[in-house]
Amino acid sequence: MAEGTPARIDRAALERIIQRAAELQTADRDPAEELTPDQVVALGREVGIPERYLQRALLEERTRLVAPPATGPWGRIAGPAEVVAQRTVPGTVDSVEAALLEWLEEKELFCVQRRQPGRITWEPQGGMAAAFRRSTAAWSRGAAAMLLGRADTVSATTIALEPGWCHVALTAEARKARAEFVGGGAALAGAGMLGSGLMVVLGALLPVALVPVPVALGIGYGVARRYGPALARIQLGLERALDNLEQRGTQPERRLPGRPGLLGMLAEEIRRSISEGDKTKRSR
Repeated sequence: MAEGTPARIDRAALERIIQRAAELQTADRDPAEELTPDQVVALGREVGIPERYLQRALLEERTRLVAPPATGPWGRIAGPAEVVAQRTVPGTVDSVEAALLEWLEEKELFCVQRRQPGRITWEPQGGMAAAFRRSTAAWSRGAAAMLLGRADTVSATTIALEPGWCHVALTAEARKARAEFVGGGAALAGAGMLGSGLMVVLGALLPVALVPVPVALGIGYGVARRYGPALARIQLGLERALDNLEQRGTQPERRLPGRPGLLGMLAEEIRRSISEGDKTKRSR
């Protein structure tokens, strides 16, 4: 074995090796040549990928949606106004939509705005209770964090593929958040230009008066670019919702015992008291 070559290859390295090998093979192939689904499955089988995973990947590719590119000056400066996450998950359309309804309501505090066959649109919940939970979740990390807080709406399109599998596409819009970041940057840039104009009016030397302009433009641009991390957080929230769908579909359904009502609790206490009394009598 050559010096510096690891004895074992971890999963991340294996993915990089396969991806690079595929790129090299594609570079040697005629650009006009295309592969049929059967050929893709055969190639995957040669490298040891099970056929069921290849079929799922093919289904995802056929139903893949492409997010619209950022257009206009604000889109080119800050980024697109919406993001898309999609995946093929196990389950029926009804079970997938029920899981999404539960997840977005409990984990992200979103309520249904409109529901149609195969498509649901959510918007953030209003009210003091939702605002309080969002404020406390802002300091949370991990599973307790809310990642879609800056999204205006979230929509889900669910399409049944083969029996037991669905393709889910989640789209989140964040036009309000982009307008806030871009507006804040524009306000700072405008304030710098206004300050330069006032200095010129007051008789300051032109080189000195123009100093605030590039500084304000740079700060304004930096504020507008802070929209990018906010959009990435929304993207992560969509991916986390899809992770939940994928995990629920691969695990057996587990039902938590229902919480007993007041009458149930009283009956349980009476039953326990009678049982303890019988034990006392027997011990005597």
